[in-house]
Amino acid sequence: MIKILDDNLQALRAHIDEIAKDLHELTIEIGHEQLRQTVSELRNRINEPFMFVIVGEVKAGKSSFINALLSTGKEVCKVAPQPMTDTIQQVIWGETEQVISINPYLKKITHPVEILKEIAIVDTPGTNTIVEHHQEITERFIPSSDLIVFVFEAKNPYRQSAWDFFDYIHSEWRRKVIFVLQQKDLMNEADLPININGVYQHAQKKGIAAPHVFAVSAKLEQEGNQDESGYLPLRNFIRDNITGGKAPILKLTNNISTCRNLNERIGKGIADRRNQWEADVRFRKEVTETLEKQEGKSLRQVDMLVENLLAGYDRITLQKEEELEEGLSFFTLLKRTIAGIFTKKASAQEWLEALAKDLDQQLHLELQNKLNDNVADLADSIQQMAKTIDQKIHHSETILRNNHEIFSDIAERRATVMQDLQETFTKFLNRPENFSADQLFPDKKMGSASIATGGGLAVVGIILAAVTKLSVFDVTGGVLTSIGVLFAGFTSAAKKRKIVEGFRQEIQKGRGLLQGELSNKLRSYVKGIKEKIEANFEGFDSMLERKRRRLVNWKKGRGIEGGCDIRWKTNFSD
Repeated sequence: MIKILDDNLQALRAHIDEIAKDLHELTIEIGHEQLRQTVSELRNRINEPFMFVIVGEVKAGKSSFINALLSTGKEVCKVAPQPMTDTIQQVIWGETEQVISINPYLKKITHPVEILKEIAIVDTPGTNTIVEHHQEITERFIPSSDLIVFVFEAKNPYRQSAWDFFDYIHSEWRRKVIFVLQQKDLMNEADLPININGVYQHAQKKGIAAPHVFAVSAKLEQEGNQDESGYLPLRNFIRDNITGGKAPILKLTNNISTCRNLNERIGKGIADRRNQWEADVRFRKEVTETLEKQEGKSLRQVDMLVENLLAGYDRITLQKEEELEEGLSFFTLLKRTIAGIFTKKASAQEWLEALAKDLDQQLHLELQNKLNDNVADLADSIQQMAKTIDQKIHHSETILRNNHEIFSDIAERRATVMQDLQETFTKFLNRPENFSADQLFPDKKMGSASIATGGGLAVVGIILAAVTKLSVFDVTGGVLTSIGVLFAGFTSAAKKRKIVEGFRQEIQKGRGLLQGELSNKLRSYVKGIKEKIEANFEGFDSMLERKRRRLVNWKKGRGIEGGCDIRWKTNFSD
């Protein structure tokens, strides 16, 4: 028996379906609902069986024709003396045989017959009964049909209702149509060619340039007389022009082209998303490197500031040490002691107290001047750290935009994250509390009013000055208190060496405290500002990590950089 299905075509269709399946899975992975629906519909079209719509008047032998054409060995369409097809019957494959009523004019009949996986039959009522209910056929089936078969009684192929219905669907839809004269076994050999030619001529007049007309006998076909039944040329035509040959190949090629196009669009979209992620990673790396660079610059300025302070401290304390040694000489002390008895000049004890006060004043003046000269540079460095990051945030590269063809939703979420980052960082710059550190201030009340009234970076210099001023005052106060205790215990020249040595020890102790306290506090302050700036990127970093995991999963799942690993191996040009 000649098949009406092309085995090679079925293999090609299965291959294309596998390709579309991969593409469908990818659309699910990227979370694009519209593309998912598009590919799903494409897959349905690939797997849809060829649809044959059978049209003709009542008792034209349509059901018998269908059963003989499918040649399943069973009665797919019921045949009876009385008309059975009072409704449209869509005969399709199903695991069980059942009748499903869709509406008063349409039934679905399922059969577990293999050929129905490839060919669906729409068996219509007689054309003399359906004209007033033609909408179900014309809107639901005709537009997507692969072949419309007009079945006539071989004895009388000129029934007007059938040709009226032909006029209606042909003018509107222009689908592929063939004409079948059924029950040719009831005709004599002389009259049959006349009716065949009559149908041919009539179809030409209605606009079909080369009509295809077949005369068949379902009765002879089902009795096994295939040579005389007329089904052989009919099946050959269907196989060569509908289910095989160039036509279905072109149909599948269109599906392949659609798959290619969708794959390229998805591939480009994924490439854009990866490029955006890489640009964001570069941006984040630049932020980190800038912070580290600015932190290093600020820490070097801290070291220079402390070094300058210590140089001033050393100069003044050395000068006072020399003055102390000279004042503690035997003759100078004797002179001061005698003068103190007979005049109002300062005694040795009073001189020592005056020297301590002068040391206190000079240290404060020297260190305060140096702080005023140097802290501005440190404040400027910290301001530059924050302002540079702010500029980088506002100039970050945007590749994935809100109107992106595929990832517009991802672009919108990224835009939201970037906007939040910009707004949050702007607020950060303008809040004084973000540039203060309570642990740096021994006196919690110090400067609270004046500092809090400023805005963010505007008070960095004030805060740094406050930090360093408190540190200096604490250190010098401790040094001078210790020296004062020694001076208070002074009674004779015999203690000169002890006093000078004690002075030196206290001065060195004070120097160490000054260096350690200022350096530690200022370095901690700089690092703290950097950490606060970094904290603003928490949401951005989370977004980057989510993107990284998604892109890695796509790459592992597909074995490629982007798009779908579609295997275009079949040559569809043959």
